[in-house]
Amino acid sequence: MKKISYRLIIGAILLIIGVLLLLRATGIYDTGQLLVYTPSVIVLFALIALIKSGFRSVSGPIILIIIFGTIQLVVLELVSPDVILPVIIIAVGLGFIFTRIRRPSIRERVTDKIEMMAILGGVESRNSSKTFRGGEMLAIFAGAELDLRDAHINDPPAEIQTFTLFGGTEIRVPEDWNVRLNVLPILGGAEDERRRPRAGGERGYGDADKGTHDQPDLIITGFVAFGGVTVKD
Repeated sequence: MKKISYRLIIGAILLIIGVLLLLRATGIYDTGQLLVYTPSVIVLFALIALIKSGFRSVSGPIILIIIFGTIQLVVLELVSPDVILPVIIIAVGLGFIFTRIRRPSIRERVTDKIEMMAILGGVESRNSSKTFRGGEMLAIFAGAELDLRDAHINDPPAEIQTFTLFGGTEIRVPEDWNVRLNVLPILGGAEDERRRPRAGGERGYGDADKGTHDQPDLIITGFVAFGGVTVKD
């Protein structure tokens, strides 16, 4: 399960929903009976995310499962719409409890590839691998922070795939790393906020492509909407 990236999963979900909507809009086929199960697709995604995280990040996926599972029951007219608000309140309360019990403030990792997921909450991780190769970061209505200042890349470039929706992704790197940002922003932003070295030892602000050497050490790819992806040192 961990070999399937979040970007691939989300892309497949959007593709399926988009095709169903297009078929219905063009009159080729009435997909209304299939679209009513859209909330179940979100539940399926939450289950996959829960398994991929090794049940380390439980609060966000569980909230999604409870809320969209209830919405699915309402859409199918199996329960009353009046239960939606109480269920949302209960789910958020459970999220606070799970976050308090299961999530440490900062996760210390020594692994070549990272996999971070933040849904309706925040996740912080520090990685000190000496053979760092990249990984993926997912932030939905949440914040994900990764500290790589003690990490090292033997075979550059390493690549981190990001997906940020209504949230923020922050990556801290050693000040001598050359970082290339290939993130698609839609009503969001992607920025390298590091102070870059300049001639004479002075430091000033620069962009992601003005590192100390031409070959990038780290490439950050992905998508951000209604949020931001930032690189800091």
